[in-house]
Amino acid sequence: MRSEIFYTDRYLEIQETIKQFLNQQKDFLSPRTIGSTRAVGDAIQEIVSESFQKLLGDACADCSTEFARRAMADVAFSDRAGIYYVVDVKTHRTETKFNMPNLTSVERLARFYESDSNCFVILFVSYAIKGKRALISGVRFVPIEFLGWDCLTIGALGWGQIQIANSNRITLKPQYSRKLWMLEMCDALLEFYPKEIAKIGVRPK
Repeated sequence: MRSEIFYTDRYLEIQETIKQFLNQQKDFLSPRTIGSTRAVGDAIQEIVSESFQKLLGDACADCSTEFARRAMADVAFSDRAGIYYVVDVKTHRTETKFNMPNLTSVERLARFYESDSNCFVILFVSYAIKGKRALISGVRFVPIEFLGWDCLTIGALGWGQIQIANSNRITLKPQYSRKLWMLEMCDALLEFYPKEIAKIGVRPK
């Protein structure tokens, strides 16, 4: 089942709508929070979540923002074709030299993607602090399978944690095949697991 949002140019329109919307928000940062990347990220996530259904327009049939702390989603919605999207909001302050955010565990993604009607989406917001404002420089709204494996890595947490290797360098493959992307994930895991097993073997007892 192919998403009419991501296999057309609709997601590009949504990206631009979110960027314009966030840049119109002038008073959501205080002198205390502006110096904290976590506080700014939380504020951006909250603002987007509160207005998400409006931002999606007629692309959204139903929307939810109530999730447990460790859930995959910050916000979720269904489209009119019955595809269910969970959206993970990630923010990146462009002045920082290095940022390596977790996306999701390989086990959780594999279970979620057992259904073709499920879609795991990253809403990636880049910003810079200008005076007392967060100026949004870019927004990416893409399913995880549009992210190239040349900008992803596997972290040693649980069965493996999919991470962006460096937020300053993200490569996209628009309309890429989910099947091919998942096969590439399997290849990455075939390299990852033996290395982790070898590390365990050399640890002092």
